[in-house]
Amino acid sequence: MKELQNLHTHSSYCDGANTPEEIILTAIDKGFTSIGFSGHTYMSCSPFFQKKGDHTEAYKKNISELKIKYKDLIRVYLGLEVDMYAGCDMTGYDYLIGSVHYLKIGDEYLNLVKPCDVVEKIINEHFGGDGIKYMKAYYSSMTKLPEYGNFDIIGHFDLVSMHSEKRNFFDIESKEYLNAAIEAAEALKGKIPFFEVNTGAMARGQKSIPYPSLAIVKELKRLGFGAVIASDCHNMVNLDYGFDIAEEVLKAGGFKEKYILTDNGFTAVSI
Repeated sequence: MKELQNLHTHSSYCDGANTPEEIILTAIDKGFTSIGFSGHTYMSCSPFFQKKGDHTEAYKKNISELKIKYKDLIRVYLGLEVDMYAGCDMTGYDYLIGSVHYLKIGDEYLNLVKPCDVVEKIINEHFGGDGIKYMKAYYSSMTKLPEYGNFDIIGHFDLVSMHSEKRNFFDIESKEYLNAAIEAAEALKGKIPFFEVNTGAMARGQKSIPYPSLAIVKELKRLGFGAVIASDCHNMVNLDYGFDIAEEVLKAGGFKEKYILTDNGFTAVSI
């Protein structure tokens, strides 16, 4: 039987549209064998959390209860997507995704996951209008992820390319871009074992391909990283969005297997 799993799932406890139970029921209907929740870490600088508050403890309690309630139908895992600047308690989780959503410039946190015009303003105001400098600052920040936690998975490796198909802030086909990504991957080698092929930007209409690009996938394979497939789901209808495309990217990158989380840790399964 094909193993369907998504470990990058956001619920109504952060910026997702659905409750964890609604997502679990959707996963069961879609034939998932397991589902992992990856709530965002509380960030005091985030407008979302400033309005909604910190629901970490309620989130942990609810997922733990749902694990038991649905144990005969699906395996449920409690995870966390950790922004490197969150400074949060990372104990009590089944797995951790390490992600860079912000660039820290002085005392200011610049949110990368913003519309094109906002990103352009960030580049103009903080990088002298130079998109290459902005891109390199992202990958430089990523190299520091292991300093902030013992992460299992690198989240959306080339997030900085989010607007590349709509706005030419920098050339993602250039040697300079690929070299910056490779340097980050080399710095993370042996420190974070897995990366995700993330279809979230595809589901939201921002990109036509997953994170990371095929060129980067090939380099991650060369460096010995394992791969998981994830949809970065914020709406349960997209729980398995683009998984077939993600598998094809992995195969084209030289992978013959993906990893899934089990009760005994991460296990390789053929694709």
